[in-house]
Amino acid sequence: MEEGVERGMERDPDARWLARIMHTAFFLLLGASLARFLLRHDWEARSPWIIALTGALASLYLLGPVLGTRATPRRIAWLGTVVAVWVLLVVLAPSFAWCAVPLFYTGLRTLPARAALGLVALLTAFVVFAQVRLAHGGWDPNLIVAPPAVAALATGVFVYADRQAARQRALIDDLIRTRRELAAIERREGTLAERQRLSMEIHDTLAQGLSSQQMLLQAADRTWDGDPETARRHVRTAESIAERNLAEARRFVHDLAPADLAGGGGLEEALRGLAARESAAFRVDGAPVPLPDRAQSALLRIAQGALANIREHAGAESAAVTLTYLDDQVVLDVADDGRGFDPADRPGGVRGHGLPAMRVRAEQLGGTLTVESAPGEGTVLSAAIPLSIPPSPEP
Repeated sequence: MEEGVERGMERDPDARWLARIMHTAFFLLLGASLARFLLRHDWEARSPWIIALTGALASLYLLGPVLGTRATPRRIAWLGTVVAVWVLLVVLAPSFAWCAVPLFYTGLRTLPARAALGLVALLTAFVVFAQVRLAHGGWDPNLIVAPPAVAALATGVFVYADRQAARQRALIDDLIRTRRELAAIERREGTLAERQRLSMEIHDTLAQGLSSQQMLLQAADRTWDGDPETARRHVRTAESIAERNLAEARRFVHDLAPADLAGGGGLEEALRGLAARESAAFRVDGAPVPLPDRAQSALLRIAQGALANIREHAGAESAAVTLTYLDDQVVLDVADDGRGFDPADRPGGVRGHGLPAMRVRAEQLGGTLTVESAPGEGTVLSAAIPLSIPPSPEP
């Protein structure tokens, strides 16, 4: 955790900007301190040592950025050497005391909190020592109070800024983690929705087709000996349904779009072909308008499921498919004159396995599905889809 924070500080442009300011301030203070010493003192025995130590301290300080900011053994050894050279300079020439301020920042940025505070206290003590020496024995309370006050102020500002930065980094990490979790949840929900959609697609096409083939082949088997021509007709019809199912399966592999829509003829053409295969009448009322692919696919699937239910359950002699374009919606009606049923006997007017899937398809597009029927009076299924369709959820 600490290494991650320190690496974040190294990448922080504000931290680099502050480091450059502190480095500039250190060299300005170091140069000013040397100039003050040389201007105020004649050449003496300690002068060569002070000049040499100043050069050594400047050279050492230049190595700091190369070693980074983390508290590695090399970095700590470097900081200890810098402080030791500075202490020697302060003992020899108190003018170098205020170079401690940039060293406060370096220590606070490099060391753990307790060690950094100990270093600040040591540096402050030497600053007080130097200021008392510069006063030449005169008593001045500011010489005792000002250095600790400056050190406390610098330390407080640095610690506050560092903690604020740490809290901001933690908040950003939480936000990133939350965003990733939400994205994962959305992906899971999208996967579940796609599975439900696929199950409906398979039920309305492949499963219905296979069921029809089974019924036709069973009928052919029963009439094979007594009425070979009818049996052959059932087989040819089953073959035609198998061909359509094969086309649907290939479309599933390609892009899961209805095979009847793949030719580009549009919804009306697809419904007309479907009605012809199921021996149902087809009519279009109103002025056709372009529909989104989702709406076309849903209405075609609903028609397929409704006609399959009629074929398997209704015992109807005729059926009719009507597509009506209104001002704000498109309505698909599928009617038959079969045996009918009482919708009150099934929750929500649901008959068989296909109607729940049809209802879900309509509701996903902001539409409705209604079923009107009575025993002996046939059935009318009506799906209404608004022309303004809500956007689909992202998978």
